[in-house]
Amino acid sequence: MHRHASVLLIDDSPGERELFHQALLRTGLDIVLYSEQDAEAALHFLRHRSELPGLILLDWHLSHQRGDGFLKRMRAEPRFAAIPVVAFTTSDDGTDLSAAYANAVNGYVVKPETFEELVLCVGDICRYWLSRNRTPYWVETPC
Repeated sequence: MHRHASVLLIDDSPGERELFHQALLRTGLDIVLYSEQDAEAALHFLRHRSELPGLILLDWHLSHQRGDGFLKRMRAEPRFAAIPVVAFTTSDDGTDLSAAYANAVNGYVVKPETFEELVLCVGDICRYWLSRNRTPYWVETPC
């Protein structure tokens, strides 16, 4: 795992953000978790950081905007173009899946139903995207 691994979770549910945080802790991985509740806050976060997260996990159905709106705006900014974005959502709808990939999502994962499955899923996602996957340039993040 990259020494400075970090994840930005974008999810409008405080309960889901806390559940993800607890699952990440249970993985034992040394990853800094940032979280934002909507696309506007996430873009503000990214624009005001000198060091960017190595992965963004995006709830596809945010309260004020669907994930494709965020992706279009984020991908339009060259500084953020290489950050992997994985849709992490409860939606198993084919229309959402197609829209996600049409808007340059890097992966699409349906949230597991149990906490134990969530721990395994979070570990798998983070290990792959933060340790195995390579981007055109290393995205440095804070410890």
